[in-house]
Amino acid sequence: MDVILDSVRQAGQLLFGSDPYVRQVVVLSMRVSCIAVALGVLIGLPIGVFVGLERFRGRRLVVALIHTGFALPPVVVGLFVYLLLSRAGPAGGLHLLFTPAAMILAQAVLATPYIAGITLAAVQAVPAEVRRQARALGATRLQSVVTHVGEARLGVVAAIVAGFGAVISEVGAVLLVGGNIRGETRVITTAIVLETRRGNFAIAMALGLVLLGVAFTVNLLLTQLQQKQSPWTRAAHGPRWS
Repeated sequence: MDVILDSVRQAGQLLFGSDPYVRQVVVLSMRVSCIAVALGVLIGLPIGVFVGLERFRGRRLVVALIHTGFALPPVVVGLFVYLLLSRAGPAGGLHLLFTPAAMILAQAVLATPYIAGITLAAVQAVPAEVRRQARALGATRLQSVVTHVGEARLGVVAAIVAGFGAVISEVGAVLLVGGNIRGETRVITTAIVLETRRGNFAIAMALGLVLLGVAFTVNLLLTQLQQKQSPWTRAAHGPRWS
């Protein structure tokens, strides 16, 4: 119990203090995770929308592959990225191993299936009549798709939240490809592993509370965004296309 209380106290000091080490770790964690999620959105969102709206041969297989991505073991993803970026790998010449770029790549691989799969489900849940009505009112095919996705915005934001949650707490992949180098690739989760191995349990738990605080704050902001009415939705209720 004393360890837990001490951890809470230290977490407050770490969060509201000016410890440069903790600040650097938290900032790097946020930078790596946010860029990885942004890449996941750029890749996964179009995939989810396309697979959710279109019907084509082999679609069930594609959906199964996307859903299988939910269960991707982070350590396996880290191993794959490690081999890809190692000196003997096809991308070894880029010298990205043990850099934040390698961590971003690994986390993007983990986030993409969540964003694609949940977006797919959200888009499928919107009636197809939305697009047909938009086309009847003079919308182009692209405009009708944008309106359809706008109606699924709650699910799309949920997909982004899930993708962020999958990467901000990830440790195996970033440890493999980042190396946990202080001042270079050490993030909150790898710092927790290091402090636990050193026996600094209070500091490790305090960093864990910091991680929970960061995750809660980001998810709260995304939830606020999710609950706001989208301009797409307002347009869907009264579309005027010329």
